[in-house]
Amino acid sequence: MISNQTFHILNGTEMYKRFKETGFLKTEKMIPFNEAMCWGETCENIFSDEFIEMRSKVHHVTRDQYVDITQKPLQPLVNESVDHMALWFDEDMFCQMNMLTILAWLDQREYKGTVDLHLVDHQYKPVSEYSLQAKGYAALYELVMIHRTRPEDVVLEPLKEGIELYLNYREKDSELMMYILKHRDVPAEKLVWLMLENFREYGLGDTQYEEMINSTRKNL
Repeated sequence: MISNQTFHILNGTEMYKRFKETGFLKTEKMIPFNEAMCWGETCENIFSDEFIEMRSKVHHVTRDQYVDITQKPLQPLVNESVDHMALWFDEDMFCQMNMLTILAWLDQREYKGTVDLHLVDHQYKPVSEYSLQAKGYAALYELVMIHRTRPEDVVLEPLKEGIELYLNYREKDSELMMYILKHRDVPAEKLVWLMLENFREYGLGDTQYEEMINSTRKNL
């Protein structure tokens, strides 16, 4: 039986909490996607055993912890037939790579329903929206996130910009790496704060910046 209810997939627990607190979607079904797909390795079949094993290592958690945090909240989408879905993601790189992963997962599952994509700002306020089908995203995900190859044509401009940042940000000459090198005498804790403030378009968190700083400084 196909559910007439719209399922809303949100980028993470913080957005979920904010929407709950403000009553933004009221009684609608909200599901947080708790991942950081722009960080670490991944594989083709999303939420396969290989994927879970790989991503749990990236996040330094056990397999069971990963399943509880990331996979279980999405279970209603597996158990119920839904013909309408809404995605809520920020425009930054972090969120766009998560969004690409969700669209690729829906594509892999041959989801035939409609998808409304809502892009929000850092205060979770809607800034733009799109109506689309989950087609072609599995191939795009594989090209970008597994083969690290720049695609020729990406229709969604925020996704195109997110992919560009994603493919470059760990390179030695990226603006993030150059910033770390330029501020080599700044204490790591302060540098993390500076990067959070100055590079909002990446959407990375303190954990990711701390790892980048420590890794870069070890190799100096």
